[in-house]
Amino acid sequence: MRPDSASPVIPFLVACGGIATFSMMDVLMKGLSIEIGAYNAVLWRTGAGTLLSGAVYACARPRWPGAATMRIHAVRSLFVAGMAITFFWALARLPMADAIALAFVAPLMTLYMAALFLGEKIGPRSVAASLLGLLGVVVIVAGKLGRGTYAPEALWAVGAVFLSAVFYAINLILARRQAKMAEPLEIAFYQNAFVAAILALGAPWFLAVPDAAHAPHIAGAAALATLSLLLLSWAYARAEAQILATTEYTGFLWAMTFGWYFYAEPVTLPTIAGALLIVAACLIVARKTPQLDPVEPAAA
Repeated sequence: MRPDSASPVIPFLVACGGIATFSMMDVLMKGLSIEIGAYNAVLWRTGAGTLLSGAVYACARPRWPGAATMRIHAVRSLFVAGMAITFFWALARLPMADAIALAFVAPLMTLYMAALFLGEKIGPRSVAASLLGLLGVVVIVAGKLGRGTYAPEALWAVGAVFLSAVFYAINLILARRQAKMAEPLEIAFYQNAFVAAILALGAPWFLAVPDAAHAPHIAGAAALATLSLLLLSWAYARAEAQILATTEYTGFLWAMTFGWYFYAEPVTLPTIAGALLIVAACLIVARKTPQLDPVEPAAA
């Protein structure tokens, strides 16, 4: 088992980089989900990701994973598939910043799931930081209420985001366990491959071949998703889930930036106030001293 880093700062910053990369991928996936549907966007992205990560993984001449490791690859991929489909279906029907803000219930769920499934101790600093980050989300969402028009499916989309958040919280817990058992390249390859295989089961009913014009966005989304997964896997192998969970809040900062740049979304005072609360929460939790946690391969 790989020991945690002496300080959580470097894993925390790497995880922030992984979230930023993932947020950039969201920009591409939103457009793809609108044009070819969430199912096809995720299927073709993970298919491309399998080829990309597989080529890099093969160069490392890897060993065949053990049964316990392969099992956690498959189980986590099942939740990732559900998380991706529900989130990108919602993202095609909600503003990008709103969807990501609603999804921020996931880190709060993760905080307590980490205690339940990983045996991590929840300190008052982590609880306070998560509540502060959640307060930032509330401020942002409150400032947006009644300011925009939504599609008729908006309520279903909100429900889909919360369902995705449940899948994501479980995914983060499994990521912690998985990262203790496998290297980032192995995780990237098998997650892409398993998710693509799971989604391919629905191909007879939902598969559509995208136009050639969509190929650059699919390839770009696959590359960004793979890079994000490598960064997050490295970080989760070296710091507790309750420390890294709060980095999810930085996703809204990137959504705010990308929304302004790509979609000309205005930056309001409530957005700035909420962002400051989120940053404060991240700084608080990043200073927490890591504790040893009893993660065992046999329990995967």
